[in-house]
Amino acid sequence: MKKGKLIAGILLLIFAGIQLFRPAKNLGNDQTADISRVIPTPDSIHALLQAACYDCHSNYTHYPWYAEIQPVSWWLANHVNEGKRELNFHEYGKYTPKRQLHKLKEMKEQITEGEMPLSSYTLIHKEAIWTPAQQQAVITWIDSAMAKMSVQAPVR
Repeated sequence: MKKGKLIAGILLLIFAGIQLFRPAKNLGNDQTADISRVIPTPDSIHALLQAACYDCHSNYTHYPWYAEIQPVSWWLANHVNEGKRELNFHEYGKYTPKRQLHKLKEMKEQITEGEMPLSSYTLIHKEAIWTPAQQQAVITWIDSAMAKMSVQAPVR
């Protein structure tokens, strides 16, 4: 019995100790290179992207209450950093035209295949679940943007 209490006490101390080590939060505010400034984006589409994508794919994340608990915040920070490396809507205007077009193609593919938004995200963020009509509206917007970009600078 004493051994069990000792182990529980040690685990409690470790859990309390790791609470002191917090990752930096993704709270940047510069939106000058946001995708909506580069590609005409209807408010309805921008709202859908913000609800389903921006927490992981922008310079600003709305953190839930559980993001204050370690090791969950470490996992979230890693997830957000990985998402931003893949696509950052706030940095989209800084991408080369070729990369912008490539990212749009990847977005369409991820959405069409149901890989984005992630099910682990939509499990808690119900507002990020798109109806088929919303999904089609985003895909149509992507197609339109890619067509305009291809006309402006043909890809070889």
